[in-house]
Amino acid sequence: MNLFHKDQMPPEAVTVWAGGVATAYLGKAAGSEKLYVNIDRLPAGTYSAKYHSHSLQEEFFLILSGTGTLRMDGEIREVRPGDFVAKPCGACAHQFYNPGPEPLEILDVGTVEKGDVAYYPDEQIVLLRDRREAFGPAGRLSDWSSDPNE
Repeated sequence: MNLFHKDQMPPEAVTVWAGGVATAYLGKAAGSEKLYVNIDRLPAGTYSAKYHSHSLQEEFFLILSGTGTLRMDGEIREVRPGDFVAKPCGACAHQFYNPGPEPLEILDVGTVEKGDVAYYPDEQIVLLRDRREAFGPAGRLSDWSSDPNE
């Protein structure tokens, strides 16, 4: 058993992405195998991810602090602390955005699924997640990134 406080995560369990977006991998640090549990912290003007869906992975999001927007299935909704949404697997694309000024903090929980494929409809990109290989209309992409804030 691994016990941590969310504000005192081991450095190897936190990744900071472009734009200062930070992901704390709580589930991984605690030893979870079938679920991932993350806290995503989005500074003003950043996105959580590129707009995407998953073939197999189901997710659940809870807004912990801050305000922002959730784009899901082409619809944009405002979110605030206490709001939560489940995202089933399949063609349900999603993305959070923080227009600012305060950080947006999201509890992100989902299933760990071997063979999950992510689809990015805005770019028509398919990502084979296990293999970290991306494909577009013209074939395999060697320099594509899923980071929305680069």
